[in-house]
Amino acid sequence: MARAKYVFITGGVLSSVGKGIVTASIGFLLKARGYSVGAIKIDPYINVDAGTMNPFAHGEVFVTEDGGETDLDIGHYERFLNQNLSKKHNITTGQIYLSVIEKERRGDYLGQTVQVIPHITDEIKDRIKDLALETGVDVMIVEIGGTVGDIEGLPFLEAARQMKLEEGDDNTIFIHVALAPTLTTTGEQKTKPVQHSVQELRRIGIQPDIIVVRSQRPLEEEARRKIALYSTLPKKAVISNHDVDTIYRVPILLEKQGMPSLILEKLKMKDTKPDLDPWIRFVKLLDESSYKVRIAMIGKYTKLKDSYISIVEALKHAGAYFKAKPVLEWVESTDIEENRVDIGEIVDRTHAAIILPGFGRRGAEGKIRAIKQFREAGKPLLGICFGMQLSVVEIARNVLGLKGANSTELDRNTPHPVIDLLPEQRRISKLGGTMRLGASPINVVKGTIAWEMYGKEIVYERHRHRYEVNEKYLDKLESAGLRVSGWSPNGLVEFIEFPRNIHKFFFGTQPHPEYKSRPLNPSPVFSKYIETIINSN
Repeated sequence: MARAKYVFITGGVLSSVGKGIVTASIGFLLKARGYSVGAIKIDPYINVDAGTMNPFAHGEVFVTEDGGETDLDIGHYERFLNQNLSKKHNITTGQIYLSVIEKERRGDYLGQTVQVIPHITDEIKDRIKDLALETGVDVMIVEIGGTVGDIEGLPFLEAARQMKLEEGDDNTIFIHVALAPTLTTTGEQKTKPVQHSVQELRRIGIQPDIIVVRSQRPLEEEARRKIALYSTLPKKAVISNHDVDTIYRVPILLEKQGMPSLILEKLKMKDTKPDLDPWIRFVKLLDESSYKVRIAMIGKYTKLKDSYISIVEALKHAGAYFKAKPVLEWVESTDIEENRVDIGEIVDRTHAAIILPGFGRRGAEGKIRAIKQFREAGKPLLGICFGMQLSVVEIARNVLGLKGANSTELDRNTPHPVIDLLPEQRRISKLGGTMRLGASPINVVKGTIAWEMYGKEIVYERHRHRYEVNEKYLDKLESAGLRVSGWSPNGLVEFIEFPRNIHKFFFGTQPHPEYKSRPLNPSPVFSKYIETIINSN
């Protein structure tokens, strides 16, 4: 087997500069040329994984097929590459140090003074190379999170520098993504932040092979010339990644500037004509989507839209194929709870609602009030994970008349625990990585909306939860017309719905179908949801 090639993506000037989309786009363009590609996201934080982090701090927790709680960029990689990645594709400082300390305690380094160099850097390199070998990819793209100059990222940058020496110039390249801001007063593109960022990268021993410049508008020729000169690069190696209307246009933008061909040239790999037609058709569908579907997005982290990024992208994927443009109205559920917004007015001006995931008591009663209003108005409603659980609570209270019905997560003393802790969760003492996580089989009931969505008896969707519908209340819930349309093999409730003679679309899903939605293969749940909204108006 030929050894893998490595592409390291670094970032400068500020965080959230778009490294994840650049990484995903490069992977897509190389895969379109017939190469097998993997993508790793390195997160320099000390958390072992993203599972215990507040979405306000870091955005969505993306769950992999094998149950990894990872950075949201893994979601971008999966969507652009159209392939599943594993928990191993997200490396953190916490994982690296935990592994090295465990080895030291076992005596693996007996007699040695354990240090950042070589022990931490060796562990980083081993993780990257072992995964490339395990997956057998031609190219492994490694995005190093954070900003060059951050103290926590230095061991990862040093490991990458060492890999260039060990793997050779033909097998390892560096791509640096940095910001060239435009001054609002003069309209001038400023290249100095990029220059300083490259200098900082060089200071630690890394010379970038390609610079990707983020900017509001296309990079001007004079700015390109300056950046190339100060970065010791030919002008063709300075790529403009200016603002576009959709992230799915970025691969096309990079392709037009010859970036994948430049990468392959530097890695001494054969370049071929890529098949981009399906992707271009998808982007064209986005352009042509004119029918506005107004959806109320009701959650507790709505001030940071990245908290629900997979749901937003799944709506775009599904909408494109109906030439529908989702117009999202973000509603903070605590504002409903505390009467700062009128949920009745929101129901009147939107076509449908999604009750978003998000654990905990804050905002839960606001979500329940929203569910009641949308249900009574007969408008399509989709509840995801905690959103499904609260839909059950709402039915129990307001249709069955079970006063005080609740989830034991929110009220341990509720007289009607219609949502309760999974039995295996009662023995859990640690919070990190202990939920029901990853893909599990679901038996879909024929003759239901869920069956219309999937059209097959067994499907796999990804989970992230500790609480479930209490089976002791299923008979009562079914007497109210609610139907279980998806079961786990061991009898857990996966999907709930009202038949159409009761409600046109009232659907709850315990797993997260948004994680598996792809631009060229939308989630069946979101496709049926969008289709129903269109047919209802």
